[in-house]
Amino acid sequence: MSSLVKDLSDGVKLIQLMVRDTSLGRYNKNPRMRVQKAENVNKALEFITSRGVKLTNIGPEDIIDGNLKLILGMIWTLVLRFTIADINEEGLSAKEGLLLWCQRKTAPYKEVNVQDFSLSWSDGLALCALIHCHRPDLIDYDRLDKSDRRGNTQLAFDVAAQSLGIPQLLEVADLCDSDRPDERSVMTYVASYFHAFSSQDQAETVSRRIEKFADLMQSIWVSRNDYERRVRALLTALTETQEKWASVKFTGTYADVKKHAANFTTYKQTTKRTWVTEKQDLATLLGNVQTKLKTYKLRPYVPPPGLAISDIDDAWEVLLASEARRSRAINAQIREIQETLRKRFAALADGFRERLRSISLELSAVEGPLEEQQRQIEEIQTRIPALSDALATVEAAEVECVSAKVEENDYTIFTCQDLEFELELVVQSIAKKISFIDNQIVSRNMTNLTPAQIEQFESTFRYFDKDETNTLNLSEMAAALASLGIVYADEDLDIIYDQLLQEYGAMTFEAFINLLVDITEDQTSPDQLREAFQGAASNKAYVTELDLRLAHIPANAMTTCGK
Repeated sequence: MSSLVKDLSDGVKLIQLMVRDTSLGRYNKNPRMRVQKAENVNKALEFITSRGVKLTNIGPEDIIDGNLKLILGMIWTLVLRFTIADINEEGLSAKEGLLLWCQRKTAPYKEVNVQDFSLSWSDGLALCALIHCHRPDLIDYDRLDKSDRRGNTQLAFDVAAQSLGIPQLLEVADLCDSDRPDERSVMTYVASYFHAFSSQDQAETVSRRIEKFADLMQSIWVSRNDYERRVRALLTALTETQEKWASVKFTGTYADVKKHAANFTTYKQTTKRTWVTEKQDLATLLGNVQTKLKTYKLRPYVPPPGLAISDIDDAWEVLLASEARRSRAINAQIREIQETLRKRFAALADGFRERLRSISLELSAVEGPLEEQQRQIEEIQTRIPALSDALATVEAAEVECVSAKVEENDYTIFTCQDLEFELELVVQSIAKKISFIDNQIVSRNMTNLTPAQIEQFESTFRYFDKDETNTLNLSEMAAALASLGIVYADEDLDIIYDQLLQEYGAMTFEAFINLLVDITEDQTSPDQLREAFQGAASNKAYVTELDLRLAHIPANAMTTCGK
């Protein structure tokens, strides 16, 4: 085309302009008559109107007759509609949207400040910035001479035409030499940049989308493999644990069953919680895979047989049932062991109590001569160590019961404390019996004492024998003598006690009786008589009749002494 007036007048080029992406049907390709030209122009104008373009004050005759003003108005309307109107940036109008696009693309370039479609483009830098922004390989923006307005503008025109397929719709003078470059012309030219680069952006978008889709499919593939691997691992772990439980045999001891109980508790607090988390994570992972596939309208993923979520749920229910059986088995074993421990302790305790009772009966049945009784009691005493060992066995059984948390026992009424107390009583009874027989033998041999004296001395000895060892220490001996009215100075007591220790080895009942015999036995020695009369005379140098009467001397004895 060389002239809008001449070249559009027959309607052919106008139709060709409209049919770039559609068809207008048959038309006159070589119109010669005005009516044929009118038909062509009218067909083109009807198509323009059908595309929503409002043409004001222009008809076929205006184009046929070459009304340049109206033709230029129509051309701008077509440019605005088909070149600029499709530009959309954040919902703004075509002009505002195109301006916003230019501002965003040139924002990083400090020498460029796009505020309109006129003076903002007069130095060529805005055009160079648009090219460099999208194709930095075409223009080295940093090396441009920012003051060379015409050179930069021409560079942009040439690069756009040669490398981007953007026709040069303007001259350098239209931008650089005009006081105010034509806004519509600049808009039309800049719109060509938008469409050129938007197609590039679309290609990049397509590439990105394909790449993104490939990445998505790769991630889905990885997630599917990860899901299947983890499901198999989880199901295997569940099965192996249950098989391990089924193969475990209890040894019958409380320590063993408590170990199993502790391991079971640890399993529930650690391993099982890990499985619960894994089970939930697998459901989430499968849901994410299905969501990604659904987003791109792809077929849902169907896990292989045995690896579906329902299969995990079924395996989980089996695990819970196995857990219940395991718990019941452990609890039953604990109860059985506790019952066994109760019966064992009861048997030991009752058996020990029966042995004590038998010894007590034997002890109470001892009779015969003192020496025979002494032999029988000593024989009974030899069985005490065995009883102590038996009590230790009972105590060990009680410790087992305590360890097994056995707090009651319906099979016996005895405890270790009860049996220990009764054993101590038996030991004490034997010791007392031995002491009694020994003392009786000693008393029997004391023919120079009256029965009343022997009873008095024996009861005194037993009273002051606080520790029931059948011996007296120094203080106990002094107290016993004092209770009988016999008082010595401390020095004399020490001498007497030491002599008895040397002779008897301890202050035994025999030593005590012999001491009292020495003290109380009537003798006719001069010293004995002198002490007797001194006592009657109250330590005077003479004895009167009154002194003898006060000393309760019989009358015939007083008569004999008076002679």
